[in-house]
Order: sequence, then structure tokens, then C-alpha cells
Amino acid sequence: MELDPLFLSRLQFALTIGFHFLFPPLSIGLAWLLVIMEWRGWKRGDEDYVRAGKFFGKILGLTFAVGVATGIVMEFQFGTNWAQYSKFVGDIFGAPLAAEAIFAFFLESTFLGLYLFGRKRVSKGVHWFSALMVAVGSTLSAFWIIVANSWQQTPAGFEIRNGRAELTSFAEAVFNASTWPRFLHTVDGCLIAGAFLVAGISAYLVVKNNAAEVARKTLKLSLIFGLVASLLATFPTGDWSAKQVARTQPEKFAAMEGLIRGQTRAPLAVFGVPSEEPPQFNLKIELPGMASLLAFGDMDAHVPGIEDLREAGHPTPPFVLTFVSFHTMVGLGTLFIILSLLGVFLLYRKKLFDTRWYLRLLPWAIPLPLIACQVGWIVAEVGRQPWVVYRVLKTQDAYSANVTGGEVLFSIIMFGTVYVALGALYVYTLARIIKRGPQSLTAKEVH
Repeated sequence: MELDPLFLSRLQFALTIGFHFLFPPLSIGLAWLLVIMEWRGWKRGDEDYVRAGKFFGKILGLTFAVGVATGIVMEFQFGTNWAQYSKFVGDIFGAPLAAEAIFAFFLESTFLGLYLFGRKRVSKGVHWFSALMVAVGSTLSAFWIIVANSWQQTPAGFEIRNGRAELTSFAEAVFNASTWPRFLHTVDGCLIAGAFLVAGISAYLVVKNNAAEVARKTLKLSLIFGLVASLLATFPTGDWSAKQVARTQPEKFAAMEGLIRGQTRAPLAVFGVPSEEPPQFNLKIELPGMASLLAFGDMDAHVPGIEDLREAGHPTPPFVLTFVSFHTMVGLGTLFIILSLLGVFLLYRKKLFDTRWYLRLLPWAIPLPLIACQVGWIVAEVGRQPWVVYRVLKTQDAYSANVTGGEVLFSIIMFGTVYVALGALYVYTLARIIKRGPQSLTAKEVH
């Protein structure tokens, strides 16, 4: 049996980036929550928030370290498995990656060291500023990565010369049609992930009565923070992102929404059981006109379907995976609103800490935003197929033809083994940090 190097290279990249993408959302969301906690600890002289900062700071440091280790492997693949892609887009793709390293990663990592180890060595104002710079640096890092990926989705500011894409306008390439909507929606997803991480851990500590007063305060903060972020994921960031996809990538939008034939007053599929070839549904629940409204802000607008686009000569992405992934993301987004809204309601009614079933439910919700991030990434990447650079370079023309399937399979097994061990070590260390809980502080650390 001959191993397909293209399929295995795609599988390897999916596995490595999928595992890596578990950690940046937690780092970004947690970093911004720590900015708030440290501010309250500093400005209010609140010992509980100082303890919360020390406690969740350890989790941030752990998550950042694993994220860096997994990210390095991901970038090496461009040179090993995707040589034709690197040759074609190197002039463009290298700039945002270099900017991410120089302007974001070094900022984040430098101030993270100051934040984690400088609490008793610098003033409280400088220490809080270091936390802010960690959050800013991690968000800037996300921006440059999104820039690079968004250029693949909606390429701009380039010309093809001698078989390569060469940069003609840095500004147009950076601020292409999908950069801002994708960046804001992605960062908002990171904020949700951070909020549910803090909420789940805090709820666990409240139930176990471990530093319960600290945990009560961080639970309140994270639920309110999570509610705001969850609402923003729907509007405006989710709405803006959907409109951008409909305008610039109609094939992806048709697959996301399950629109087989284009029509005016196009319906929005709330639920469906899809099949691939030919694309169709065995069961479908629709809202008439809502896909047109979502895409163009007009219920009477015409939205092209999968079959129309194929007839026009535009290849369409895998239908079932794109549709299911998108609706899983939307369903989870709705669940985040319900869970956080219920928590804020219980807080308002002063019943939050007595509602034990809700507190026991929150720790189980910690991985859900990460799942939402994963399926959102699947929608973005699978929904762009068969293009690696949309309507410019196909995926089948981008891989390293001199790499054999056996070599790629060996690296998948090797990376998979390392990632299983790394993931287990992360969970084990995280569990130990949580079990210890926020530690008591000395008078010097508080004042």
C-alpha cells in the first residue's frame, strides 16, 4: 500500500497546529484576566486578588511554555513538508512571521519573566505594567499570525513574478479583507477560553472550600467577563466575520450554511444531517431569509449555492466537515452565552455559591471554548480547500514532492508520541497547581 505524502502532510499539519492551538487561546484570555486581577490587587490593596494573581500567574507561565514548545514544531513544517508553498509565498509569508517574533513574542516573553519573578523586586505599578505587556504581547502575536493566515484566505498586495508571489504593498497584504474580522473574532474566542478556564477552576475551589474567598471573587469576575465576551462573539465579531466570508469566499459560506442551490431569501440552516456527494440533506430545519440577512444584511439578497458555484467553475470545499464544524461552533457559542448568563443571574440573585450543581458543572465546561476554537479553525482552513492560497495556489501544488509518505508518517508518530507525553505532563502539572490553590501571602507581598 502506497502512502500518500500530500494527505499525510496535511494530516500532520492539522495535528500539530491543532495541538498547539489549545494553548494560545488560554494564554491570551488568561493574560487579560490577570491584568484585571492585578489591577484590583494593586489599587485596592486587596490580598485576595494578589493571591489570585500569583495563583493564575503560575497557570499562565505553564501554558505559555507548552505553547512555545508546540509552536516551534508547527513553523518548521513549512520548510520540510511544504517546500513549494514556502517558495511561492516566502516573500509575503515571512514578513508577518518575523514581525510576530520581533514585535510580539519577545515583548510577551520578556515581560512574562518580569511578571512571574519580579513581584517582590519591582514596584507594584511596574509589576502590573508587566502583566499588561504580557497581554498586549500575546494579542499582538495573535494579530501577526492572523495576518499571515488571512492573506491565504483573501490575498492582496502582491503580484506573481517568475512563479512566485512577490509583495507589492505591505499595508494591503497586512490589512487584507479578512484580517480585522478574523482577528477580532479569534481574540474574542481567546477571551472566552480564558474566562471559562478561570470560572471552572474557581468553581472547583469554591466547592472544595480551598481559598474560597479568593475563588469567589475570581468566579464573579470570570463569569461577567465571559458573558460580555460570549455576547461579542455573536455580535459584532461573529456577524462581521460571516459577512466577510460571504462577500470574499462564497464557496466557504455556501458550505457553512448548507446552501445547495443559490436563491434569494436564502434560508439559514439551524440543523441538518448532510451527506457529501452529491451535497444534500436528509433532514433540515431552516429559517427563511436569514442566510441572506446574515450574508448581506438584506433578507431579499441572492446568495449563491454550492451547485451554482461548481457550475461557474469554482471548486467547493468538503461540504459535511465544513457544515458540521461551523454549526458545532455556533452551538457552543450559544451554550457559552447561556452558561455565563445563568451564572451572572445567580450572582445577581445572591444564589451563585449555594447552587452546587452549577458550580460542579463549570469545571466540565473548561474544554468547550477550546473545542469551539478548534472547529472554528477547521471551518477556516477546510472551508478554503482546495486552495492553500485562495484562488491562487492549490494545496496539491504546495507540498514537498521529494518527501515520501513513509517519512511523513514516521514524523507523525514521533510528534504524536511527544505531544501525548507533553499533554499529559501539562494536565498533571496544572492539576497539582489547582490542588494547592492560592497560597497565603506574607505582609511584604500584600503591602
